[in-house]
This record gives sequence, C-alpha cells and structure tokens, in this order.
Amino acid sequence: MNIGIFSGSFNPIHVGHLMLANYIVEYTEIDEVWFLVSPHNPLKSADELLDEQNRLHMVELALKKYSKLKASDFEFSLPKPSYTINTLAALEEKFPEHEFSLIIGADNWTDFDSWRSYDKILENYKIKVYPRLGERITIPKKMKQMVEALDSPIVEVSSTFIREGIAEGKDMRAFLPEGIFEYIKEKKLYI
Repeated sequence: MNIGIFSGSFNPIHVGHLMLANYIVEYTEIDEVWFLVSPHNPLKSADELLDEQNRLHMVELALKKYSKLKASDFEFSLPKPSYTINTLAALEEKFPEHEFSLIIGADNWTDFDSWRSYDKILENYKIKVYPRLGERITIPKKMKQMVEALDSPIVEVSSTFIREGIAEGKDMRAFLPEGIFEYIKEKKLYI
C-alpha cells in the first residue's frame, strides 16, 4: 500500500488538515494518510505544545469517520526530538510491506535543505508538497521524479489561530473537526 506520512504537532488538528489529507487520498496514488502526532518537532518549542496524549486523542476523534485517514502514535516511542529521516527509516523497518511518501507544506519545502539528512530523504522517499498562501513551490528538474507539487486547495487555518481564539473565549467550532471543540472545552485546553 502507498502510505502518505503527514507528521505534525496537530496542536490542535483542524479542518485544513482533514481537507488536505482527504484530497491526497482521493486525487493521488496514496492509499492512506497516516497522521503521525509528533511528540516534539525539533523546529518548535516544546513549551507551546499540549501533551502528546491529548493531541493524539483529538486526532483519533477527528479521523474516526474516515477509513483512509489513520491516527498514529508511532513517533512516541522514538528518540526525541523527532527527525523525519529516523521516523521514515523506522516505519520502513516495521512495515516493509508499505511504500512511504512524505507530505509537507510549501513552507517546509522552502527550508527542506535545513532538515537533518534531507538528501537521504530525497533519495529514498517520494515527497508531496502542498501549497501554502504566499509560498512558491519550486522543484528542480532533477527532483521531479521524487517530489510532486500538489494542486490541492489552499486552506489557511492554523492551529495557532485556533489556540489564540480559544484563549480569548471565542467559538472556534467551525475551524475544528466534529467533536474537537467540545473535547477542548470539556478538558479546558488552550485557556
């Protein structure tokens, strides 16, 4: 099976994440998208993250009605911080029956050469780059076989925007998958 790896903090997961993943499984050769909840992104401060179990639970809640989208805690058992090359190698070792592709935003593609072992990722895994507002996706000719710029819709909703709205007491329900706003309110998260 072709598996798209969508790794992120998902702090919290929002409708933009679902729209993108659904687009990928419906309009590309990817059979499933696995949402890998990152315990700690090395490019972000750990202080701003909600604990990993709450974030994972929200992803599980959000994806329960989507058969081709899966929540994963795979990175929880890997050394922290989580480096993509290590995660992809560990996934390949544990699931040799699958082919893995990496899903990243145009903003991450712009900085991709600063990632640990980015050249090994490019050599061994296909990369799907989704558009972000204000970001241009340029793929050098020599990389076109491994890197694809997606023509997916641009949904500019951010987890930061949602967290800030919740902290201000705003109803952010429309930006979140079904049941997530209620979970956040019940657990008093992001306030």
